[in-house]
Amino acid sequence: MKQKVIHYPNLKTVLTVEDVLRKSNNLLTREGLKKKMPKKIMHQTLNVVLRYLEESGKIIDGRKGILWIYNPSTKLQKAIVDGVEV
Repeated sequence: MKQKVIHYPNLKTVLTVEDVLRKSNNLLTREGLKKKMPKKIMHQTLNVVLRYLEESGKIIDGRKGILWIYNPSTKLQKAIVDGVEV
């Protein structure tokens, strides 16, 4: 089911949400994320940003909250590729 987007986020908003999530060491709810943002953000705009970040593999948006999972480490990528599957 597609929702009609009334307001798309600008790049500054996307980068700010990424920064807040990256610096958080634990799960954040949507309301907790809104409180940590330096400026207010509309709920629908936040949902668009979170959907983008989840589709790009940077976050997991689960029932209990949102968690930053992206790790650009080359050592991690090498370990995944060279790892043995059990």
